[in-house]
Amino acid sequence: MYEHNLDPIAFSFFGLKIYWYSLAYIFGFIFTYWYSKKLIRNKVLNLDLEIAEDFISIGILAVILGGRIGYVFFYNFEYYLVNPVEIFKLWKGGMSFHGALIGLVCHLLIFSHKNKQDITELANLLAFSGPVGIFLGRIANFINGELIGRATNGSWGVIYKFDNLPRHPSQLYEAFFEGLVIFTVLFIYSKSELKKKLNAFSIFLILYSLARFFIEFFREPDSQLGFIFYNFSMGQILTLPMLMFGCIFLINEKNK
Repeated sequence: MYEHNLDPIAFSFFGLKIYWYSLAYIFGFIFTYWYSKKLIRNKVLNLDLEIAEDFISIGILAVILGGRIGYVFFYNFEYYLVNPVEIFKLWKGGMSFHGALIGLVCHLLIFSHKNKQDITELANLLAFSGPVGIFLGRIANFINGELIGRATNGSWGVIYKFDNLPRHPSQLYEAFFEGLVIFTVLFIYSKSELKKKLNAFSIFLILYSLARFFIEFFREPDSQLGFIFYNFSMGQILTLPMLMFGCIFLINEKNK
């Protein structure tokens, strides 16, 4: 068993506390900027560098706003309705991946139309770099001791200070399968001939939704929500539209 005693504060700078959660977002955006430029230079993405930079810059805001608003509405609306000031305390955590994705899709639609850019290429940019951001975010969740797993008898169980039960390190499962595995699959895909036939965004949607759906069985449902439908959590319910759209996009791409 592992006793969780990690500090969510990475370091303090002149009295300012820097949280691992904040660093996860910062390094995720830095990686997205660097990796996207690399993919464009290697002709994997057919985009102009300046356009990509503008897209990513505005995308940062779309992720933060979408992620936070999604969490408020999907997971804890009643609490934030009574405590609206808490919505702005991002350092405490509370971001929804599905909300961030919705924010990015809205940004994608508006940006591609306004700048007359290929929406598929912009979506693929998100797909290639997104898994690293997911990986870092889930590691930060583990450090924070949030989004904990269900109880387990396994020797790898994690015991938190606020709980006596050993639990699945579900945040690490998600970091591995939703982050590293998907990134590796898409990295290999970017080097193959498949990129001429299938788009990366469809593959990302399908792989993420499947991984998230099954890992949710090892993750404790949000206490304020519990199970939404039988033994299915909100996270599982929200993955179903992702899977559906991923399959639709993939089929449409193959039929072109």
